[in-house]
Amino acid sequence: MEGITGHIVQLMVMGILLGVACPGHGAIQTPDYDDTSTPEILNPSWMATIPDIYSLSDVTMPGTHNTMALYGGTLAECNSWYLALQLHAGIRFLDIRVRHVRGKLTIHHGISYQYAHFGDVLMDVVAFLKDYPTETVLMRLKEELSDTNDIYGAVVRYINEYAHWDLLWHSREMPTMGEARGKLIVLQDFTGPELGMRYNSLDIADDWQVSSLQSEDVEKKWRSVYNHLEAAAVSNKGRMFLTYSSGASILAHPNALAKLINPRLHEYLTGYIFQNKGFGIVTMDFPGAKLVQTIIGFN
Repeated sequence: MEGITGHIVQLMVMGILLGVACPGHGAIQTPDYDDTSTPEILNPSWMATIPDIYSLSDVTMPGTHNTMALYGGTLAECNSWYLALQLHAGIRFLDIRVRHVRGKLTIHHGISYQYAHFGDVLMDVVAFLKDYPTETVLMRLKEELSDTNDIYGAVVRYINEYAHWDLLWHSREMPTMGEARGKLIVLQDFTGPELGMRYNSLDIADDWQVSSLQSEDVEKKWRSVYNHLEAAAVSNKGRMFLTYSSGASILAHPNALAKLINPRLHEYLTGYIFQNKGFGIVTMDFPGAKLVQTIIGFN
């Protein structure tokens, strides 16, 4: 416990120092939007109070789109917190994109290399679940930039080298919360034998192409998010819902769109705060810590 706590403290101090050194970058921290390097609220063990018998599809959880996209300029960057800090802030769905070159899996968002490889992701998840075994982490995993359609072997090799086989949930079936604790659930968005659940088995809304920041385009995006959350709220939860509030284009960079969508998302969810509703996975760019906490609160 002391080791990971010390690591988190180091990351937070580093984030504060970077903020001082680069005051023009990452300067906004509001309840719904945060592009600083340090979340203001941590929720490392929020799943501990969820009954074991609950299906994981009954759990409302926060996620990040393009989780590792911290570099490459405003068109490529989707988050500003390191992965370890995201997990401690309460994020439980990760969107991981790997470039496959000669058996290596590096992390990319499009052409933008993210100064990490798949092993770095696994090591952070392993360390987190070791310290917080009441939690589970869901990971969408897909190939990015490269087009080999053959990453299965490399993924297995990385898991054996940087994690361990028993860390994974090895079933297509939806686990209960009790079964999911301490596990990494791969949402497999690539071909090959089963490693976990299939990504396309979820009910997904990912209308990511937003033409501009003009009100009609932003409204169209919000309407997609709203409709899917409304459907999730009244479903019988036999199927897990996944709603992306994120989007982008040349004229609508992720951070600029998030500044418009995240407040609407937070306002919408706050309106349901005293009702017995569930929304599945809510996935965002640059989420504020209080927005993350609001999502967690539905459990």
